[in-house]
Amino acid sequence: MSKNVKKIDIFNKLRSSGLRPTKQRVEIAKYLFEREKTFHFTVESLDKLLEKKTTSKFALATIYNTVHAFKDAGHLSEVEVRGKKTYFDTNVSDHHHFYDSENSELIDIDANEILIQKIPKAPNGKKIKNVEVFINLKN
Repeated sequence: MSKNVKKIDIFNKLRSSGLRPTKQRVEIAKYLFEREKTFHFTVESLDKLLEKKTTSKFALATIYNTVHAFKDAGHLSEVEVRGKKTYFDTNVSDHHHFYDSENSELIDIDANEILIQKIPKAPNGKKIKNVEVFINLKN
């Protein structure tokens, strides 16, 4: 993919998220989306990574607002780990996760790797939005 196409994608992601493409937001978007593999992160871990990998300084509020705007626009999914931590995932397709609590790491599991034979009916007045399998790991 040419650099121009990626640049257009980044600007489109920002604009479709309701964000002006400022220098800082473009850097955040490039860091999140210009990569080969899925990226899982918390706002705090992204802040630390950006501090190491870029020359720009980012306010935590800028990172938080940018990440949440991307999530609201459907460019990131949110994964809650037992109500303790909120991770964001660049893979927005339906899939499952391993969670390594010792390394605070989420690892994707392809949806085709899990076979669900039966799920209960949703309570009255509710619909099932999606089913996510979450497998906790230990050493």
